[in-house]
Amino acid sequence: MQRRSRSGGRSHRKKAVAVGHLVGTSKYNVRREAMGSARTFDSKPRLSISAADFLPAERSLDSLQQAAETCRGCELYKNATQTVFGEGASNARIVMVGEQPGDVEDRQGHPFVGPAGRLLDRALSDVEIRRKDVYITNAVKHFKWIQRGKRRMHQRPLIRQVIACKPWLRAELLVIRPAVVVCLGATAAQAMLGRVILISKERGKLLRNQSGDTICVTIHPSAILRLREESQREREYQRLLSDIRVVSDYLDNPTAQ
Repeated sequence: MQRRSRSGGRSHRKKAVAVGHLVGTSKYNVRREAMGSARTFDSKPRLSISAADFLPAERSLDSLQQAAETCRGCELYKNATQTVFGEGASNARIVMVGEQPGDVEDRQGHPFVGPAGRLLDRALSDVEIRRKDVYITNAVKHFKWIQRGKRRMHQRPLIRQVIACKPWLRAELLVIRPAVVVCLGATAAQAMLGRVILISKERGKLLRNQSGDTICVTIHPSAILRLREESQREREYQRLLSDIRVVSDYLDNPTAQ
């Protein structure tokens, strides 16, 4: 029987390592990341941390916003210009939650100040709700994006990133204690309800989560802006108004619901 040389064994192991590296960077794993898998093609072992590790002991909207500026609860801070925390009335009866800051919000440091924010302002005005009476925030506080030419294109945050950021949202709600939370889009709805939501089936309804929050789900204004036909945009805008009126009617007469 011939004995395998030590050098041959080492060579074999090196080849195995090389093959393993190629598998780890395969298109299969890139596709898994695009589909929302927590496992990424270039991932390294991560510590189990979240925004909870950065919450201040004394909690007000000001202290939360200041603490969030140093949050490292997930990796999204690395490519973002800054943390974009919620803004609005500390005694707001309505809290509106979007998905994440966009390009304009990331540069300016304020939520819903881009095209989607302007459409939301118009909708609030049309149903006679003043924006200054509403608290507006996002499920994720950093902008996730990918470079396309000169533009920074939005990328949907992964579920683990939404979960990592949720302590900030929960802390905001505990300080404000709103009468109703309006979820703008599926990511915000999933963050609040803890389950996958179909906007087409749940929109305009008053729902409850395990924390006892009253929640209304509707479309994100940016989804309206992405529609190609003017007639489609107008139809969806009117449906957005209808959903917000459900919230307004509830605030006027909560016992009727």
